[in-house]
Amino acid sequence: MVKADGCVAVHADGGAYKPLNWMNSPNHREESDGEWRITNTRGEELVIEFEEVLSDVTYEMGVGPGLDKDGVEAHLQVLLAEHPAALEPGLSLLEREYATDIGPVDLLCRDAGGQMVAVEVKRRGEIDGVEQLTRYLEFLNRDPLLAPVRGILAAQVVKPQARTLAADRGIGVVEVDYDALRGVESNLLRLFDP
Repeated sequence: MVKADGCVAVHADGGAYKPLNWMNSPNHREESDGEWRITNTRGEELVIEFEEVLSDVTYEMGVGPGLDKDGVEAHLQVLLAEHPAALEPGLSLLEREYATDIGPVDLLCRDAGGQMVAVEVKRRGEIDGVEQLTRYLEFLNRDPLLAPVRGILAAQVVKPQARTLAADRGIGVVEVDYDALRGVESNLLRLFDP
């Protein structure tokens, strides 16, 4: 299969959605008798030899409709910003995408007792998310206006290894039910209904 962007993919005859081999664009394709040579800018080469051509068809697929994914990390972050108490009773949002020199903290909140809480939102809570939140906490706790700052890793699913590492580092873990959260009415004022 050759796509409009030049990507070449070799698929198996039965049932597989993932190609056996492929060459992403940008690439260069040379066609000769019974053979295609596809090379990319990194010097990789894919050679396809044809024994027999059963069909050679071109289909115009039109303009791509784009992909609108539901339940991605950004959606979860927006919902948790609107409903921080879903993470912990009494939690209130101070700022979303709180800027630091090492990257933005997804949610900066304050708990019922007045302590700052940095929240890292992931679709799947894994060790990388705990490591990322650890770096943010180390950085935020250097600021005397914020310290002490504790952390919460919020995800739809948290891997056991991430849960263990988070507990070892004193980081809270909350598994969030996206569908239930999506059904909660926002208390934020909006100019227009979504």
